[in-house]
Amino acid sequence: MKEIVCKTENKHKYRILIQKGLREDLGKMPEIFDDHAKIVIITDKNVGKYYLASVKKQLRHYGGEVYAIVIKAGEASKCLSEVEEIYFRLQELNFTRKDLIVALGGGVVGDLAGFVAATYLRGVEFVQIPTSLLAQVDSSVGGKTGVDLGYQKNLVGAFYQPKAVLIDPGFLETLPDAWLTDGMAEVIKYGCISSSKLFLRLMSFHYQEDLMDDMEEIVAKCVTIKRNIVESDEHEQGIRRILNFGHTIGHVVESYFEFDRYSHGQAVAIGMYQITNMSVREGITPPEALSNLQLILETYGLPWQLPQMETKKVLEILANDKKSEGDTLNICIMPKIGRAEIVKIQKDQALELFK
Repeated sequence: MKEIVCKTENKHKYRILIQKGLREDLGKMPEIFDDHAKIVIITDKNVGKYYLASVKKQLRHYGGEVYAIVIKAGEASKCLSEVEEIYFRLQELNFTRKDLIVALGGGVVGDLAGFVAATYLRGVEFVQIPTSLLAQVDSSVGGKTGVDLGYQKNLVGAFYQPKAVLIDPGFLETLPDAWLTDGMAEVIKYGCISSSKLFLRLMSFHYQEDLMDDMEEIVAKCVTIKRNIVESDEHEQGIRRILNFGHTIGHVVESYFEFDRYSHGQAVAIGMYQITNMSVREGITPPEALSNLQLILETYGLPWQLPQMETKKVLEILANDKKSEGDTLNICIMPKIGRAEIVKIQKDQALELFK
């Protein structure tokens, strides 16, 4: 088992455990689950049909009451109306600050359950059990929680760290290929911003079986990079912004098509390519870095070409971007593979990113 400890600015410390088969050992973790009268598992219908019964059975080992709240799968559930429904369900269960929320699912479930935990009773403990690659390498670690506001991505949220993160790469074996591909965009992102060795490692795999055989190491590498960044900048005032590489454009693409045409990973892949295309034009990044980025995206079945979008609607979405400061946007660029920088651009200049 790999164990990574995250210590944040507010002196909160939690363990991130990574091991294939970990989902079968939940009944052997009293330090995480034993001090709660009630445990409420929040999951979605897709994940629930595979894993909910097993997780509930194991958590009942601790003698408390175990309940489940099952939401519809997909980005549409990441909204304030769903949060309100969960609040009322917790109220019905007489949920207290001594109880525990468990997020069992991908990024949507983790973000939603984390936000509920951050806000119900002004904060209750929660544990992340991420089941998608995107959640395992990225969204389950670091304490970003939140929901969308209409079709604007993650506009409502809180920084709220989990009690623990339990990562089992074995979950990925039941993940549809499209969602494995989706998560690879975030893995590639970590290679781009922090580790040329990881980037080259990903380029070396010839078959999906090779990738899966090495998945525990890959997840651990990505989580270590994110842990190091989060410990330095929990609330995204500085270096943590490099984790948004590709996300400014990506979130616009997701929002523009109302979360229907492009998944998060696909949109981020397009964003990484487009922002690097701009930095090549500006003479910041060498052209071969862009060629290698295009090659790795194509290798993993991710798009890189920007769809046609109306300028007016793009500007409306950019106006509400969380990374904006007045008339400027904080943009992450890649001067070379394995290194990232934050630059400020004017919002009216940001339209150049979409050409």
